Amino acid sequence: MAMSQKTLVNEIFSSESDTESRWRLYINRLLAEQISVFARYYDQLIQWMPRKEDTGILFDFIDVPQKKMIRDGESFPDLSQDKNSRTAILLNGNINYHYDIQGLLMQLRRSLSRTSRVVLIVYNPYFSWLYRLANWMNIRRGEVPTTFITRETLHELATLAGYSIVKTRLAVYFPWRLWGIGDIINNLMFIIPGLRWLCLTYIAVLRPIIAEPAKPSLSCIIPARNERGNIENAIKRIPDLGCHLEIIFVEGNSTDDTWSEINRVRERYGKNFDIKMYQQTGKGKGDAVRLGFSKATGDLLTILDADLTMPPELIGRFYDAYCTGLGDFINGSRLVYPMEKQAMRFLNRLGNVFFAKALSWGLDTDIGDSLCGTKLLAKHDYERMIAWRKDFGDFDPFGDFELIFPAGILGLGCVDIPVRYLERTYGSTNISRFKHGFMLLKMTLIGFIRIKIGAGNARSRRSQ
Repeated sequence: MAMSQKTLVNEIFSSESDTESRWRLYINRLLAEQISVFARYYDQLIQWMPRKEDTGILFDFIDVPQKKMIRDGESFPDLSQDKNSRTAILLNGNINYHYDIQGLLMQLRRSLSRTSRVVLIVYNPYFSWLYRLANWMNIRRGEVPTTFITRETLHELATLAGYSIVKTRLAVYFPWRLWGIGDIINNLMFIIPGLRWLCLTYIAVLRPIIAEPAKPSLSCIIPARNERGNIENAIKRIPDLGCHLEIIFVEGNSTDDTWSEINRVRERYGKNFDIKMYQQTGKGKGDAVRLGFSKATGDLLTILDADLTMPPELIGRFYDAYCTGLGDFINGSRLVYPMEKQAMRFLNRLGNVFFAKALSWGLDTDIGDSLCGTKLLAKHDYERMIAWRKDFGDFDPFGDFELIFPAGILGLGCVDIPVRYLERTYGSTNISRFKHGFMLLKMTLIGFIRIKIGAGNARSRRSQ
């Protein structure tokens, strides 16, 4: 059971010099703010094998519903059957004192499920001399770190141990608050090219690569507005995935008899498919997707745009990528293969490339295409995204960003499925490139401020 922050702080101050205490508290607050950005949406945090000089400050400051500490020699719980809850396992500097990092990660992996995430606090290898100097000057106590590895080496070790690195966050450039100067430096340095690599530590989030033991059920949401001519083809072209498939049409105030066509298709194909249909009372694709997800009963959720510009035949590739454990958020990418002639206008393509690059940088997660309509994720993760959306704000008209943002923040592990983008065969686009492009730009800027710069969200919540 973690002691209160006040008790912990008093204990530290009584056993250390005032200078060392403030230095230690400030650094651990910075790290805790970064981890809390995603940990508050997890179910629990376990700190594994804290080192003897670890006073538990970082552990105590992290914002997470439940947490416990497992010391060296104590048994680690078996999380391998835990399919729906998310657990973060914290290793605070452990790998910088270890002589077999791959073996350590492999040992831990045997107890994890695909929903577990390993959170590593890693010291910058290029500043190893600073730790020795800090010990010599009595600014820092404890054993001097012995193992310093680059980010590239950590990536290799993680791969060998059966993990992928889904998130990295540079942290701690200046170890003193110094009347707020330290806050400014630590909040801004990591966005400055070149200088951003001068951090003392960084946080790496590792996802174990674990395949599904059985075929999960799937709910496919098809938002449809003025898509009468595409409804039957959407049903006929979805492949047999070998699982229970629920198809949910959400019709949105059409003027071309789309609702009647959905009724007809359900009556004709209802014996072969589990088809449900709803009419949205709100507006926009984002609202339609939320309605469909709220009615879904499948283990997994996916979206298929009714314009069929993303071939329905490829849904199986999204499903297989999830089932084999390659990622927990499977995202379509239309920007790899040449598109059909009228599939996307030139300015739209430029906008898509811009938003993909901007979000990849802002979320510290590689995203090939942020606006492809087809995405696949677990239903239990979508419930976490709803909680995240309540904190972040609700103003995404399409529903793409409100899925991608939390997927990156939660460290789900994003995998892109390249698809060839096709021309419409019926109807016209419901997107206004300038009006909606401005709205997406606004969301990107707000995301940059709140997510890239601001673990301040964590700080503000802790101070309430």
